[in-house]
Amino acid sequence: MSRARRRHPYRPGRRLRKLALGSGVTLLLVGLNAPAAVSFAQQQLHEYRISRPAYQARYGSWDVVDVPEEYRTNAIHAALLHTGKVLLIAGSGNNEDQFDAGTFDSVLWDPKDNTFEKVPTPDDLFCAGHAQLPDGKLLVAGGTLRYEVLGDAVTHAGGPMLIKNEDPDQSREFPEGTRLRGPNGQLYETTNAITVPAADKQERESGDGEDGEEEITITAGEERVFVSAVEEGEQGVVEEPGQYEILGLEGEDARNLYGLAAELTLDDQDFQGIDVAYEFDPVAERYVPVDPMAEARWYPTLTTLPDGRVLTVSGLDEVGEVVPGINEIYDPKTKTWSEAPDRYFPTYPALFLTEGGKIFYTGSNAGYGPADEGRVPGIWDLEDNSFEEVGGLSDPDQLETSASLLLPPAQDQRFMVLGGGGVGESAKSTERTAIIDLTEEDPTYREGPSLPQGTRYLSSVLMPDDTVFTSGGSTDYRGRGHSDVLRAQFYDPAKDAFVPAADPTVGRNYHSEALLLPDGRVATFGSDPLYGDKDNTRAGEFEKRIEVYTPPYLFDGREETRPVLDDGPKSATLGETVTFGTGDADRIATARLMRPSAVTHTTDVEQRSLQLELERADGEVRLTLPEDPSLAPPGWYMVFVTDEEGTPSEAKWIKVGP
Repeated sequence: MSRARRRHPYRPGRRLRKLALGSGVTLLLVGLNAPAAVSFAQQQLHEYRISRPAYQARYGSWDVVDVPEEYRTNAIHAALLHTGKVLLIAGSGNNEDQFDAGTFDSVLWDPKDNTFEKVPTPDDLFCAGHAQLPDGKLLVAGGTLRYEVLGDAVTHAGGPMLIKNEDPDQSREFPEGTRLRGPNGQLYETTNAITVPAADKQERESGDGEDGEEEITITAGEERVFVSAVEEGEQGVVEEPGQYEILGLEGEDARNLYGLAAELTLDDQDFQGIDVAYEFDPVAERYVPVDPMAEARWYPTLTTLPDGRVLTVSGLDEVGEVVPGINEIYDPKTKTWSEAPDRYFPTYPALFLTEGGKIFYTGSNAGYGPADEGRVPGIWDLEDNSFEEVGGLSDPDQLETSASLLLPPAQDQRFMVLGGGGVGESAKSTERTAIIDLTEEDPTYREGPSLPQGTRYLSSVLMPDDTVFTSGGSTDYRGRGHSDVLRAQFYDPAKDAFVPAADPTVGRNYHSEALLLPDGRVATFGSDPLYGDKDNTRAGEFEKRIEVYTPPYLFDGREETRPVLDDGPKSATLGETVTFGTGDADRIATARLMRPSAVTHTTDVEQRSLQLELERADGEVRLTLPEDPSLAPPGWYMVFVTDEEGTPSEAKWIKVGP
């Protein structure tokens, strides 16, 4: 060692000196048969290798964000706002103690200066749905009414019950804990408060002429509620349909108001949803309540339509059952909801707006529902409620927890499905990817390049250079058996191939998210492993660290020479040509209009990247927006330009309208 130093008069940096010292100690410990030292040396060598400029220029680099302890949250949802901040919604964060305490959490993170702020959260928005609205607000709808009760924890029989009201003159309110007596004499109580609407009374004349009689038809009002037996055990189980007396009512009320239930069991009891809806205002940084939905929803998907309204589909309802195909549309102009065509989907279905206004269901979903219903991908026409199934997928039984997206540019109408697993707690996972072109006469999925291994919960993010960045996930359900996939790669649509990227250091499985930041980096959040050890004996802990990936296009000196967009318009109409000043006009090669993400449970139907017509001039570029609102629904978008090497500018925000 000393002779080598004399021959090479070189003073290594501090990090390299530490590595050399660590390696020397390791060699000594290896001689003493210390296997842990080998692992330590390998880790040191790996850290040194991934920090080298040549490595980062080829694969990029990851950095864990310093999050002050008071802002660490169970990020179940992540949405990029037009202020550049990221809204992280936890609600109760899959923590029943937090739910019971009424402690609901949201955090705003500003990635530009790495600052954080708590946001008062009015309801448990855990497992809600969300969509970007035309004015830049974020619609958040649904959430949690009650946590699941499983296995031996189910000590009281329970199930859904219809409370009927045959009184046409008044609705009736019943508080949580309202008691009912069944045909068997057993007592049951409601688990939440409800309002039962008045009956509908229709009057019409029957017969002919003046002697015709008046006919009155009464249709009872009804509301569903979950009820639980007051006493524990089998005595609360009911296997036959029956009518239930509401205690405390007398006379006409007792006759007009009653409960109906098919069966009450000791089976597992699923999560239950709420009907609330809010618009999150990015400027005021607060939730603003709007009219509730007609249906309670937990795990719903919200998809923006060409006119800025929002289609809302699926979810678990107020008694823990999948909403039976009853869908709704939110109108941001009136802040109200209306009926949408009926169609059944499992929870969190990946429903994308396509050119022309139809909805494409990729087949991806994230959870609840039978394995043989609503799982086949297809094109849904809202005008006539028709559904054209598409085929060609291998491993069609492994679409749950798969990722899917509209490949860039959106004008090409090519969609991709990546990975996925079996229904429920299945250990299955697939490395399959598949691509479909909806412009073909008979659209059919074709096989894409395989992932490195079977992967559930894969995060997939559209990049300004038209690649797709994918990372994380696990091979087994919720990372069982320490099965997190610490790998990342880019899908290059032009080459139809994956290119390796630097490996993340933080595992991401269930309840994890990733999104593109305005500076061209990718931020990743969350992860909710079922277990904390390889043998599945210790409960897992929610991952609260944020890790940010810096792509290769920001290394090797390219960050200093990335093109710069100067000031331009803050708003534009579809089809308009807008002008941005720039000193780099002569080397700008492409321009993209990118809709910000709103992602949860591997479901992000908001992100899309549109090609902009580009005209260069002296000191400026002119960009022409697409004309079709089904390609670019109204809202705020990021404008990126890239140079010939694919290095993007930082984004400029622009509000796009019809």
